[in-house]
Amino acid sequence: MPFETIRSNGRAQVALGFLFGVIFGFLLQKGGLTDYGVIVGQLQLTDFTVVRVMLTAILVGMIGIHIMRYAGLVRLHIKPGSIGSTVIGGLIFGAGFAILGYCPGTAAAAFGSGAIDALVGMVGIIIGAGMFARLYPVLNRSVLKWGPLPEGTIPELIGIRPIIVIAAVAVLIVAVLRWLSF
Repeated sequence: MPFETIRSNGRAQVALGFLFGVIFGFLLQKGGLTDYGVIVGQLQLTDFTVVRVMLTAILVGMIGIHIMRYAGLVRLHIKPGSIGSTVIGGLIFGAGFAILGYCPGTAAAAFGSGAIDALVGMVGIIIGAGMFARLYPVLNRSVLKWGPLPEGTIPELIGIRPIIVIAAVAVLIVAVLRWLSF
């Protein structure tokens, strides 16, 4: 693998993580996703900027990852999941989003743009992450492992070639994006 040197170098990974984090925040800000009004508009179903950006990111990421996978540049690392961890994660994320009006990425980018309310949210994110880390041993023995989900990619789980799923999902995303444009 051409990227083995980077994978084994912790400092390079931190530097690349920081660089891509800054780029991600910049793009969130430029895309208007750090604007509280845009996020509230999405929640009120009056402004679909967030959905359009997310669907576009999913489409580009899905195609890009599979191209890099077939070129031998990346390997997929499928992590086991469960209904319990999905529900707990969804509740924590949803409660934070409902209270703050930002997700973690948009909160950091909004704070970088000067939004003081996002700073309060980021402090809450840090406190919440600390509380979760403290409770993790107990949660991991019980609720987080409840209802294990099957491991694998969607094409592996349904037994068809990845290109068919990619094409079908791409057509669906483009159709939804087209519909949202009207």
